Amino acid sequence: MSKLHRPFGTLSDDADPVRLTPDSAGWTYTGLRVLGLAPGETRVVHTGEYEAFVLPLSGSATVRVDGQAFELRGRDSVFTRVTDFAYVPREAEVEVSARDGLEVALPMARCTRRLEPKYGPAEDVPVEVRGAGQATRQVTNFGVPGVWDHADKLNACELITPGGNWSSYPPHKHDEASECEVVNEEIYYFRIAGRDGVTPSREGFGLHRTYTGDGELDEDVAVRDHDVFLVPRGYHGPCVAAPGYPMYYLNVLAGPAPERSMAFCDDPAHGWVRDTWAAQDPDPRCPVTSHEGRVQ
Repeated sequence: MSKLHRPFGTLSDDADPVRLTPDSAGWTYTGLRVLGLAPGETRVVHTGEYEAFVLPLSGSATVRVDGQAFELRGRDSVFTRVTDFAYVPREAEVEVSARDGLEVALPMARCTRRLEPKYGPAEDVPVEVRGAGQATRQVTNFGVPGVWDHADKLNACELITPGGNWSSYPPHKHDEASECEVVNEEIYYFRIAGRDGVTPSREGFGLHRTYTGDGELDEDVAVRDHDVFLVPRGYHGPCVAAPGYPMYYLNVLAGPAPERSMAFCDDPAHGWVRDTWAAQDPDPRCPVTSHEGRVQ
């Protein structure tokens, strides 16, 4: 079995669908927890040496930290709306409370600076349509440098790829300091919609590829709802959504660079594909969502 692909169930316990630390990933900075809360339940998370975002995947939440309370409106699923979120610092006790039931992601990064908690309203989150033709996808840039600068190491964004389309393409990497890239460890956390295009389901699937130029890494895997894929190095992409099954993934990145950055280098064998997009129309199914709800 792949050491980089972590299927649903391999990272879970009784309470959390995903519990991944840098230590369990085998690297230094990047982690992810996904919590499942029953209606009316409150969970307490101690962040320790990690900063984190609190990002509702389904349901709404109240987040209490450092004497502040943030009401996160949330959404029915990741395929229905851009959500509010919150930033919580290292060395904090965080209370997350569910209203009618909640699934919430905590992308996190090991860091040294302690910043203040902060609320991120959905209406301030930029939604980008990237690519063209069958490489069209939605990028929801809620936690990226230049949009959200209130973090020490943590970078995060969401992507939605309509069924049949390719994303994370052309393949790219960020595993060395160079003119075009910085070093980042990256997590892909997948949600796959079922037949209705909205409700996550293990019925559907997608494909993900990660490889290195020397062939030491060469992985092509089928991914399903709740699966995680780790990218310690190498080129990654494409992520392909099977026809009929829209694909969502949460990207979490962090690394040793003194300034947060998501800079990358394309695989030179395939970077030319970007130049073809100017002559193609974007897929009209994108954008899929906004802060007001589904666009399509």
